[in-house]
Amino acid sequence: MFSQYQEQCQAFIVEHMKTDLAHDLLHVQRVVKLATEIAESEHAELNVVLPAAWLHDCLSYPKNHALRTLSSLHAADKAIVFLRSIDYPEQYLLAIHHAIAAHSVSGGIKAESLEAKIVQDADRLDALGAIGVARCIQVSSQLQRPLYSASDAFAEQRTLDDQQFTIDHFYTKLLKLSKTMHTEMGKTIAQQRTQWMKGYLAQLALEL
Repeated sequence: MFSQYQEQCQAFIVEHMKTDLAHDLLHVQRVVKLATEIAESEHAELNVVLPAAWLHDCLSYPKNHALRTLSSLHAADKAIVFLRSIDYPEQYLLAIHHAIAAHSVSGGIKAESLEAKIVQDADRLDALGAIGVARCIQVSSQLQRPLYSASDAFAEQRTLDDQQFTIDHFYTKLLKLSKTMHTEMGKTIAQQRTQWMKGYLAQLALEL
């Protein structure tokens, strides 16, 4: 059923999504792909998962914005207004709202439904692996943060501070994401991508 609404959802995202270098249409498309694969493996309700995946970043405050922690909740509200405007079946809207509201790490809302867990897994997987490294560097560059501390690159004798150094974000957040996955497929992919990131950090250490 969702296929008849997909073009409208994509057009809405293109028009309304406030993008940064790491949160753009390409990110949304990757999350949709991952969410679809996980949902099919879990026999979840695609009429909830797919619109939530497409619209999860329809509103996103910048990383350093005072309202950053409310991004996912405000995105959920905005998505439901849009879905009602295109006559999306009402029976799915509450579940879609929850799936979007719960997707963000910073939002702090626990994913309760299977569909919300799938969207959350898919979004977090896009922060891992090769694409995760690239996105992390993109965001940090936009915020004008250096890659590492010149005096202590891997925080061996200082407190980690990912507000100051890009590499610190791997240790404060990214390398911990695999432990937050809900689905079996999500866990498997997350572990693989986390190992790749650890390899990247090991190689970086050799080059510094």
